[in-house]
Amino acid sequence: MPTKISIGNEKINSRDPFLGKALVKSNGYRNYLLKFQSLIALLILCLVIGLLSDKFFTAANAWNVMRQISVNICISVGMTLVVLTAGIDLSVGSVLALCGAITAGLLKSGIEVPAFDLYIGFTLLGAILAGITIGSLLGAFNGWTITRFNVPPFVATLAMLTIARGLTMLWTKGFPISGLGENFSYLGTGWFLGIPLPVWISGLIVFAAIIITNKTRVGRYIYAIGGNESASKLSGININKIKILVYAIAGGLAAIGGLIVTSRLDSAQPNAGFSYELDAIAAVVIGGTSLSGGRGSILGTVQGAIIIGVLNNGLVLLNVSPFWQQVVKGLVILLAVIIDKSNAKNE
Repeated sequence: MPTKISIGNEKINSRDPFLGKALVKSNGYRNYLLKFQSLIALLILCLVIGLLSDKFFTAANAWNVMRQISVNICISVGMTLVVLTAGIDLSVGSVLALCGAITAGLLKSGIEVPAFDLYIGFTLLGAILAGITIGSLLGAFNGWTITRFNVPPFVATLAMLTIARGLTMLWTKGFPISGLGENFSYLGTGWFLGIPLPVWISGLIVFAAIIITNKTRVGRYIYAIGGNESASKLSGININKIKILVYAIAGGLAAIGGLIVTSRLDSAQPNAGFSYELDAIAAVVIGGTSLSGGRGSILGTVQGAIIIGVLNNGLVLLNVSPFWQQVVKGLVILLAVIIDKSNAKNE
C-alpha cells in the first residue's frame, strides 16, 4: 500500500518507504525547530550582541536586563491572556502610568476633601492596593465595553489608552510626583535572597499565570474562546464573564508594572509607560501566541519578553540611535507576525 504523508495541508502518496521516512523525519525536524524557535533566536541574539559588546556578558548587565524585563513580563502575561481570547489591549501603557501616579499621589498626599474638612491618609499597603484595584477596574471596564456593546477590542482599548493618559495628566497636573520614601523605593530597587525584588514579583506572576492557564477551568475556557468563540458559547461557557475577567487581570498586572516603574524611579512620571503596549505585544507574538487566539503559552511569552529586553539592552550598549531602535523593534514585530501567520497556514 502507498504511504500517506501529510505536509501542511497537502497529502503525498508514496510507494517508496525510504522517501516516506525521509519526509516524516524532515517534518519532525521542522516541528522541533518551530517549538524552540524563540529560544534559538534568543541564543543567536545573545551571541551576536556579546561579540559586538564586551559589556554584555557581565553580571551587572545581566541583572540590569532582568530588572528591565520584569515590568514587560508583568504586562505581557496579562496581554497573553487577552490575546488568547483573540483580543488585544492597547491601553496597558497608559493604565500603568495612571496607576503608578495614583499610588504615588495617595502615598504622599492622601485624599483631601475641603468641603467636609476631611483628610484620608494611606499606608504603603493601602496605596499599593488602591493602585492595583484601579488598574483592575479599568481593565474590567474595557472588557465590559467590548462584551456589552460589541465594540472591537482594538477600538475600546485605544479609547482607554487616551482616557487613562488624560486622567494621568489631570491627576499629576503634568508634574512628576517624587519623594515617595525608602520603603516604597524598595519595591523596585530592593534585593531578596540575592535577586532583585522585581524579578521575584514577575516570577510569581508567571507562576500563577501558568497554573491558571494549564490547571484551571478558567484557563481551558480562555483557550476555547480564542479557538472557536461560537462553539464555546454553544457549549455553555459564559464568554462575557471570561473576557471581562481576562481584561481585568491585564489591567491589574499593568498596575503592578506601574508600581515597579514608579518605585524604581522614586517618581511617578506623567508620560510613563509610553509605547509599553508595543513591547508587550511584541513579546507575546515573538513567544508564539497567535493573534488569532487559542494558541500560545505563558512560558513562550516570557521568552519573547527576554528577547525584547536583550534587544533593547544590546541596542543601547551598541550606541544605536533611539530612532533606529524603534525601527528595529517595529521590524521584529512585523517579522514575528509574518512567522505566526505562516505557521498557522502550515498547521
